[in-house]
Order: sequence, then C-alpha cells, then structure tokens
Amino acid sequence: MAEKPTLRPTPADLARRMAERRDHGHGPGKTVIGQWRRETYTLPRPEAREKARELFSRFPKAAYMTEIEFWRELDDGQIEFTLRRLPSAD
Repeated sequence: MAEKPTLRPTPADLARRMAERRDHGHGPGKTVIGQWRRETYTLPRPEAREKARELFSRFPKAAYMTEIEFWRELDDGQIEFTLRRLPSAD
C-alpha cells in the first residue's frame, strides 16, 4: 500500500505567508515585523516635529516602547522618519 505524500510548505509558501503577515491590514508606510509596528512619514521640518510629538503623546514610550528608529533630511529639506512602537500595551 502506497503512503500518502506529506504536504510540506515550500520556501515560496513560507515567504508568501510571512509577507501576508507583514502587510496584513496596513496601508502604505506602515509595516508590522514581529511585534513592532513601523510607520514612515515624510514632512516639512515643523510638521515632522509636530507629528513626532503627537505620536509620542498618543503612544507613550513607557507603554508602547515608542522610538524614532530612523530619520534623515532629504535634499528638498523635508524630514523622513520612521517611528517604531508596539501595537498595543499590556
């Protein structure tokens, strides 16, 4: 009697599943990798400062481990920054 073949996920299946988890329910500029949620913004300097303040007050560091993970000034003077935080507090 022949054995039934074992269905194992292929590397492509695993990659697709991981990409779906990363992108599930999030718009452009937003990703979830592991437990971290990352949001990237590109704004003029004053608006970037205000947006960062707003996000830190909305997602306090103590509860969400919020931090500016990356930032840079673009050639046109705008600021691009990525905010990293946990999706929810315990």
